[in-house]
Amino acid sequence: MSRVLTGITTTGTPHLGNYVGAIRPAIALSREAGNECFYFLADLHALIKCEDPERLARSRLEIAATWLACGLDPERVVFYRQSDVPEILRLMWLLACVAAKGLLDRAHAYKAAVDANRERGLDPDAGISMGLFSYPVLMAADILAFAAEKVPVGRDQVQHIEIARDLAQRFNHLYGGGETLLSLPEAVIDERVATLPGLDGRKMSKSYDNIIPLFAGGERALREAVLRIVTDSRSPGEPKDPESNALYPIFRAFASEEEADEFAEALREGLSWGAAKVHLIAKIEAELAPLRARYAEWMSRPERIEEVLAEGARKARSIAAPQVAAAEAAAGLRAPRLAPAPLAKKQAQTGPRLKQYREADGFFFKLEDGAGRVLLRGGPFADPRQAASVLARLKATRHLDAESLRLLAEGVSAAEAEQALASLHDG
Repeated sequence: MSRVLTGITTTGTPHLGNYVGAIRPAIALSREAGNECFYFLADLHALIKCEDPERLARSRLEIAATWLACGLDPERVVFYRQSDVPEILRLMWLLACVAAKGLLDRAHAYKAAVDANRERGLDPDAGISMGLFSYPVLMAADILAFAAEKVPVGRDQVQHIEIARDLAQRFNHLYGGGETLLSLPEAVIDERVATLPGLDGRKMSKSYDNIIPLFAGGERALREAVLRIVTDSRSPGEPKDPESNALYPIFRAFASEEEADEFAEALREGLSWGAAKVHLIAKIEAELAPLRARYAEWMSRPERIEEVLAEGARKARSIAAPQVAAAEAAAGLRAPRLAPAPLAKKQAQTGPRLKQYREADGFFFKLEDGAGRVLLRGGPFADPRQAASVLARLKATRHLDAESLRLLAEGVSAAEAEQALASLHDG
């Protein structure tokens, strides 16, 4: 059994490149025997990029609905929101305390931000938050909290897995005492996973504004986006190079090998760009139409999505909690487990005591010594308040008055009664 983990950043709306490059292959992986898959909505990571609370909340809902609509089975995988698992942040701090600043200085995202600032003549760290700087530490915690063995990533993300391994090794060295507290993950790069080009031929990305929407806007938005794919000026009938624009690579991502070959050959034989785009729209729509219907159903039931994520968080925490607790204990943040101290036995009362009780014929009280022997008895009283009044009077005085002595007439002499009452107060 291999434990596989991957995260989905909750910024924006999913596009076709997300579906082909991440969602579809991850769902296929979850259906393979021998895989224990953890898929999470990386909403804590999203805070680095998104400062709009409404957009973030909407994106979390849309992305969760997208994965479920595309076939993710929450019974087969652990599907959860990152922010619902506080153990991740607890482990992040442990890792941050062993992370060398020089290691994080070399992280790609931070270096890119510093380089961009320098090119603009700004302070190298202008606008760079600690969230961005420590992004690799949070990602390491995402992975190590669940002892994930395989992390599917693109080549541009391999460095993050290497950092996670470095931090785990450092923590194990400091606190492991020869044991492996945090397991070392491996990056998994699937060369078969397609990276789709966008409308302008560059990698499909929201930052390039060249995406094809997955579900947003329905079939109309999909059609309009495909029709905007940039092509050359070759007219119908002229041979065309299938690799010269985004049409063929996108078609290939949705077609069988035989269908892709036929499409490429049709372009070489002079198929018009307009006709090629119509073919592409039909091919994509055949796969997405039923998924889009399921997406609309999930989006109409946000409470059901919340139930799925809550159950996923429960399962995730049941696995992360002992892992993180062991790391905290190794670092000295938890008290050592000691045998519980025996409970102190309640000391037996050895002095005399007054008791009130009830019988069938009324209310009574009695004076017992420390061994439980009855020294004096009073009653019966029809009214419990009368018995309580006499009991209070006896507790308040060392000497019996005539009325109290009459009430205690149980064959006890006045001298014995006085002695018994005195022992109550002396005891």
